[in-house]
Amino acid sequence: MSNSRSWTIDSDLDGIDLDPQDFAASVPLKKVPFGDVFEASRAGDVVRLRDLLESGVNVNARDQWDSVALYYACLAGHLDAARMLLESGAICSEHTFDGDRCHYAALNLKVRKLLKSFEARPPPLGPLQAALRETFLGCRANGTYLEQSDNLSEVPDNSSTGGSTSGHFLPDVVFYVQGRPIEAHKVILSARSPFFKRKFETDWKYRKEVRFSTGGLFYPAFYSLIHFFYSDRLEIAVDDMEDLLRICKGCKCGSLQRVLEKELIHQKYAEYKALTDIDDSQKRFILEGMSLPEEDRLPAALNKIIQICLANSNKEQNPDGSVDNLVSCLGATQMSEFDDDLADVCVRVNKKTFRCHQVVLASRSEYFKARLSRMKDFLEGKDGLPDYILPCLEEHDLSTEAFEKMIEYMYTDGLTDIDPDQAEEMFDAASRYLLFPLKRAVADVLLPHLEMVPPAELCHWLILSDLYGVLKIREYCLDVIACNFETFAETPEFRAMLLTLPPPSGDSSLRTTAPSAPGAGGNTDQQNLLDDLREKWLEAEAAELDKRDESALLFDKRLEMLMLVAEQENSGALSSDVHQECSKEEPALPPSSIVTPKWA
Repeated sequence: MSNSRSWTIDSDLDGIDLDPQDFAASVPLKKVPFGDVFEASRAGDVVRLRDLLESGVNVNARDQWDSVALYYACLAGHLDAARMLLESGAICSEHTFDGDRCHYAALNLKVRKLLKSFEARPPPLGPLQAALRETFLGCRANGTYLEQSDNLSEVPDNSSTGGSTSGHFLPDVVFYVQGRPIEAHKVILSARSPFFKRKFETDWKYRKEVRFSTGGLFYPAFYSLIHFFYSDRLEIAVDDMEDLLRICKGCKCGSLQRVLEKELIHQKYAEYKALTDIDDSQKRFILEGMSLPEEDRLPAALNKIIQICLANSNKEQNPDGSVDNLVSCLGATQMSEFDDDLADVCVRVNKKTFRCHQVVLASRSEYFKARLSRMKDFLEGKDGLPDYILPCLEEHDLSTEAFEKMIEYMYTDGLTDIDPDQAEEMFDAASRYLLFPLKRAVADVLLPHLEMVPPAELCHWLILSDLYGVLKIREYCLDVIACNFETFAETPEFRAMLLTLPPPSGDSSLRTTAPSAPGAGGNTDQQNLLDDLREKWLEAEAAELDKRDESALLFDKRLEMLMLVAEQENSGALSSDVHQECSKEEPALPPSSIVTPKWA
């Protein structure tokens, strides 16, 4: 079982004496091949549990009795199941309702020791949520409150900017609650809440400050909600949950409101069962966005915004693709149809203008962060346009289709589909715009296509993925080639590829290490392609450790013969004798079923 999350044992528990009965489960281990995540956790069926988690099941989901899977694993004393859930992101933070419940329900001390060993903080955020959260906490007022409270986890380091992020995506609205400021961006709040969307279209359309005078609005609860809008993670003191519930009702956040109502019932029941006064001042409630319906999460909300922006961008274009010259004759009222998307910057690519939002572009890409920080001095796209038109950036050497896919990823953290012929341009754009996670998103969409490509095309993808550092595709191609080596050796494209690669290393240390177990974490640094191919082949052949040097030498000799054939083919002087000699020298490479493409 792979260990994707590092953990340490609490020193306070090291000296506890554990008896054999402390390790036993009250419920016998059994198989539930068709059970859900709760049944698998209760039964301790780690095989079924692994399959469910790998399929994307929400590890913090609740069943009809409002219990999470980790609670059942702890209650039954299933250590392996509990560890698997924790490593997959199950929340077990101290001073939370679910965390305390798991600790109290743990059958034995070994399970409690496991719970203690994991850090008391939620799992990492996704790239989109982490980027926008950093932007939110980078605002001076928001960061200051965080430093003075214990409500949230780590604080971004803003010392280099004096406690605030660069001016290119400074907040465009500031709320004052109980006299204290909360800085925010209109597009994020409008995307997450119908209340804020309506307000920014009407009463607050031109306001940069909003001051609340009502005594029923409290700063900690309102701050937690705005932070949730940016990060898809809610973390709030239990004492403030009723205040937050009232705010959610006013902001029309229906899904979050229903979760809070259920959680408040849990808290009141816990107080009733305790029969004593409970101090909730230190208790916290943590909610991950995965617990809400998909349409109420951050990526889905921003996807709606970017689709409106793309539709509005198309309205601004003439049939010939140029920027509409009639906008100089249009009045402000006629331009109002473009205000609904709250765009504050345009990007021109090949004479097409894309309406976008500075906060998203700058949060996701260091390149755009630098460009937008100088935007007041360089308005490249505004030549001949009236003053009320949005400021523009102009990008070159990029197709409109690639840019549209790039901003789709920046707003949603995913891609719906992609033309394989467009992949190389997307890899190049990810490098140029310092948007490196985009490479993995492209790879995820491409992998089903690669299962159908012939060996010649797979060689092309291997070279391309090695050039741009797309590890997921690179590993897939190496696995397929290693497990079907002789099939590839017969193709001229593979032999020609060998001439373009550096020769394999003669370092024997590369050959005497045991092959890594499937799924085990390894060194992700790229090495010599042929060295990596040799190691993949040795793993596929399952060579014994004491015979790996001999097998590796055989593999290298086979490569030399293939290169000789390729050189002869390249010079147009291939002889049948040479080809027959190479066939005699080839090592026996048994077929493997580890990775088998559909064409094999």
